[in-house]
Amino acid sequence: MTYTLRFLPQIEEDLAVGYTWYEARSAGLGEEFLRTIYSSFGEISHNPMLWPKVHEQFRRRLLRRFPYAVYFTINDSQIVVFGIFHCARDPHAIQTGLTERNE
Repeated sequence: MTYTLRFLPQIEEDLAVGYTWYEARSAGLGEEFLRTIYSSFGEISHNPMLWPKVHEQFRRRLLRRFPYAVYFTINDSQIVVFGIFHCARDPHAIQTGLTERNE
């Protein structure tokens, strides 16, 4: 079963921050960051149960090349992406950020 993806508005800012940081380090690296994230969205939509719950109903999909994670929930046949956070952030700050974002 393929699930539909829905993104909270804050995702756009999460992506822009990561893209800008990597692109400033090396031309083209920001593009690679975005490709990696978009690829993870496809994997999540095909098999969301593969990734574990890490906080309440939130699941986390770690990226392969970059130290970021995609946080999402599953509601019936819809996946809601709540955030894309750098893994070096304080876990409590991530949990607070996730619960403060409204669906």
